[in-house]
Amino acid sequence: MEASVKDFMVPIAKFPRISDTATFSGAVMALERANEEYLSGKREQRILLVTDSENKVVGKLSPLDVVRGLEPDYEKLVDEQSSVYVEKFSYVIQPMKEQTTLWAKPLDDLCTTAKDVLVKDFIQPAKSSQIIDLNANLNNAFHRFVMFKHDSLFVMDGKKLVGLLRFSDVYGEISRRIKESCGL
Repeated sequence: MEASVKDFMVPIAKFPRISDTATFSGAVMALERANEEYLSGKREQRILLVTDSENKVVGKLSPLDVVRGLEPDYEKLVDEQSSVYVEKFSYVIQPMKEQTTLWAKPLDDLCTTAKDVLVKDFIQPAKSSQIIDLNANLNNAFHRFVMFKHDSLFVMDGKKLVGLLRFSDVYGEISRRIKESCGL
């Protein structure tokens, strides 16, 4: 794919925002509103950008991020970068994950989580694999989506965040090209 990331990214101005000091329940409600507005055609995006006290974007929030927020320490067992290498050692990793599951029952106390946990308590900062340059080739983005299983990538122009590249947009381009080149 010779196209570049900038041809498919969505500018950050088009995304709704939420403060990192919002509660877990506030995040769920904001995502629900954004989804309703998206489905009704009032909004183009349903991912929320998370901002700090200086209104700087410090992350993003999607339904998957909320679910991860129910067990924020679970991801710390084995990070995604290392998991490629330790995959063959699942006999060690799996019991650790099962033990963590035995300690935490995230659905048993949703009300406490909803009022006591803040977005900044569970939001994940962007990993290097989730950041891509504005002028990068779309093939580079495609590889990041496949290798690291991200749902979106943060698009940077130097040190400035300018947009997000969503997996759905890259998939749409793949689908379009298959139809076009294969005569479907």
